[in-house]
Amino acid sequence: MSSAEQTQNSEGPRPGRLTAAAALAALEGLVLVAVGGYLAVQGLVGDAGDMRSAVTGGLTMIALALLPLIAARGLFKLRSWSRGPAVITQIMALPVAWQLLQTNSVAIPGGIALAVVAVTSLVLLVNPETTKALGIGPRDAA
Repeated sequence: MSSAEQTQNSEGPRPGRLTAAAALAALEGLVLVAVGGYLAVQGLVGDAGDMRSAVTGGLTMIALALLPLIAARGLFKLRSWSRGPAVITQIMALPVAWQLLQTNSVAIPGGIALAVVAVTSLVLLVNPETTKALGIGPRDAA
């Protein structure tokens, strides 16, 4: 896609489905930052034996938050490249949701919420209205 086409796309209206998909991706990224920050702080103020793994896990979650946050920004700006990272984020979230649902703890509601967000986001991202707004369409046969 040329820069002129991207400029033209960014001036058009953003469909509600695309805005919702971008908001969900941003929400996922912000939750990852919050949970990662919590783990890192708990590691720093907690037991010395678990400090390294908690801090490492927290920083890893914060780093992983970059993918959905960057994708959300691209979706808000109608950049066609952003759909790929957004879809990858949702596909990665589904096994995490499944693992949370397999626990016998308070993590089950989190697993349900994550599964609902991931499936909803995937549906929104493959919607024809969304792909059209991003300038993604079927390739012409040569």
